[in-house]
Amino acid sequence: MSSKNYNLTISGLLVASGILLPIAFHSFKLGGQIFLPMHLPAFLGGFILPWQFAGAVGLITPFLSFLFTSMPPMPGVFSMMAELFTYGFVTSLAYNKLRLGVYPSLIISMLAGRLVSIVGNWIIAAIIMGKTFNFVNFTYGLFVVALPGIAIQLILLPILVRLILRDKKNK
Repeated sequence: MSSKNYNLTISGLLVASGILLPIAFHSFKLGGQIFLPMHLPAFLGGFILPWQFAGAVGLITPFLSFLFTSMPPMPGVFSMMAELFTYGFVTSLAYNKLRLGVYPSLIISMLAGRLVSIVGNWIIAAIIMGKTFNFVNFTYGLFVVALPGIAIQLILLPILVRLILRDKKNK
């Protein structure tokens, strides 16, 4: 399979999993803001795809999920598109271009994506909608409420990356 076909195929699978994982989590009453299931495919794409494809996975997944399931809800879907784009894009640049390790790439992209989320949600809430934006409460949600999801990312993603890349090298 050519690399373009491979990248398109993997991107499609990651987008599909980014739509299906949150559905599965919600069906078991596991909150998306706590476990962050849509983040996993965006990060994973960053490790195994070129930055263009990884960024596209992050950008497209929340939008298609919104169209199919109304989740994430409006207007937050737009900031989530920017956040997940950042996860895929920054992870791919850090890991594939800068050759940083899995953990440094993951942590840098986690911080970059959360910064984009803060700015995006502030723009939507304060500037566009004219509402008060509580920076402390929002940041608390991103870092403290989401601790189970962050732990899942820090434990599961390095294992998946190692398994996928090892399997890819053996082919």
